[in-house]
Amino acid sequence: MTASKVFDVILGILGLGTVGMLIGVFMGDGWLPVTLVFGALLGAGVGFLGGRGFFLSIFIGTILGGLLALGLGGTEAVTVGAASGAAMGGFLGIWISMLLETWQQRKQPLPEPAVEHPGNSQP
Repeated sequence: MTASKVFDVILGILGLGTVGMLIGVFMGDGWLPVTLVFGALLGAGVGFLGGRGFFLSIFIGTILGGLLALGLGGTEAVTVGAASGAAMGGFLGIWISMLLETWQQRKQPLPEPAVEHPGNSQP
């Protein structure tokens, strides 16, 4: 495993493990270990698959959503705004990466079609 992959896995564990921890705090103390472990495992999986851009989009969405909620609704709305911003950031990050992959595929030349010659046919 490369150093970059290890960094992505650790980033995923920290990011989604924190989300799991916060969800566990809101659900009650009995849920804290379950949601923390689930979040950490999910983060490790996404990090292993190379989700650094996904985590970056969630982070940016969290910050922007929290700041927007702070400006519009005050300090009471920051938690909801940050959570909504994180969800939108994740959604937009996946959507943008799918568009970029589609555009990259369109730039590649199409493969030449196979031409069968009558004398080379197999029975």
